[in-house]
Amino acid sequence: MPDIAPDHRLLRKTAGAIGAVALIALGAAPAVADGAPQYRLALAPIAPIDGVRPGSSFEVPGTFANKGTGAVDKVWLSYSVTHGLSHTELPSNCARYEVGSYDEIPDSSDVLCEFDQTVEPGVTYAPDKPLTLKALDSALYDKLRVTVSDYAPYPGDPTPEPVPGTAPAVKLVEQPSTTPTGPGSAEHPDWDGVDVPVTAVNTADFQVTGGALKGRVGDTVTLDAKFTNAGPAWVLRDLGTSAAKVRIKLPAGTTVTKASGFCAGVGSGTYDCGTSESWVDEGEGETYTFKLKINKAVRGAKGSVALVGDSRPFDKKATNDTADILLDVTGGGSTSGGGGSTSSTGGSGSTSTGGSTSTGGSTSSGGSTGSSTGGGSTTTGGSSSTGSSGTSTTGGDLASTGSSSTLPLAGAAAAALAAGTGTVVLVRRRTAAARR
Repeated sequence: MPDIAPDHRLLRKTAGAIGAVALIALGAAPAVADGAPQYRLALAPIAPIDGVRPGSSFEVPGTFANKGTGAVDKVWLSYSVTHGLSHTELPSNCARYEVGSYDEIPDSSDVLCEFDQTVEPGVTYAPDKPLTLKALDSALYDKLRVTVSDYAPYPGDPTPEPVPGTAPAVKLVEQPSTTPTGPGSAEHPDWDGVDVPVTAVNTADFQVTGGALKGRVGDTVTLDAKFTNAGPAWVLRDLGTSAAKVRIKLPAGTTVTKASGFCAGVGSGTYDCGTSESWVDEGEGETYTFKLKINKAVRGAKGSVALVGDSRPFDKKATNDTADILLDVTGGGSTSGGGGSTSSTGGSGSTSTGGSTSTGGSTSSGGSTGSSTGGGSTTTGGSSSTGSSGTSTTGGDLASTGSSSTLPLAGAAAAALAAGTGTVVLVRRRTAAARR
């Protein structure tokens, strides 16, 4: 599944100053007499930004050119950043929007700058003062998106209240003719965009907890196994990839009567569990709730919870990557049909619909997609810088796609075991707003 940039939401175009929303959906270009603009906006490539330290600031390039034959009366530059980054002082011709996550899109902080200047054909421009970003304590794998357009791409669904800038206004200034820019796109000459991965020097402590269960033979007991990101950084994975993969092995002598909706059975008494979204904020996680029937007292019966799957170079503490599930059974014998073995019943371990037992709170306002991959370790992603006409990639541990990962699936959800891959795919969607 291709990545979706943070500002690929319902776009709303305006013909006037910031704050006057004309409610033209889908960001369609305004009609022109000859059927198409005679200009073509093209951003310069922006290299991946690596080695940023929390608390530090860095400048953002915003160079672009008009590759067409006609002039542009007015342009906007927008800058969208994910959870671990923030904007600093803003010029008075810019405004900031804090946009909550929904569907598979993380939350973002978006700045829109208006330039009431004519952009001549064949000329390259940049703001006379670059925009500045700050890396927060939660920064790790983040994404910056820069766009240039002949309209104001206001975030939508819902439209947040803008925070206007107070610093002196910035203006566009011409750049040397040798300044490199991208080609732009003949399909959408009225805008161009580039995605830039931003990697910080930071850590995130992934940890799990098990439980101590107690009951008599024939009882049904509840297990709440947990995955938590203790921070300080949040973690953003590729779109469609679970933020973490947790393997739960249940104690011998029990039968699963109800499994967590984020888990799928991969063997007798073993479940692979994912997360509700492809990211997990600091201090957040998932709770995996199972209902277990005690069929038989097995001496020393013990299960486990463990982090498995994709590599975690950001996680420097391994001692809390595993935890025990203890079972204290009072009374002897066994229930009929139990046989003392652990198994999934009723298919509940492999497919779950409806709600979720995920806890931990979230600021997310919508759904998302997460998944967990079975089998061996697979490192996903790699950083990339994407323009309108192509994608370039560089090495890295993870790729970017922010809100909490603890929200339950909204509406109808599914956890299905992909044949032959041991992959749990967790899909959460609502009626999506149109995206560019």
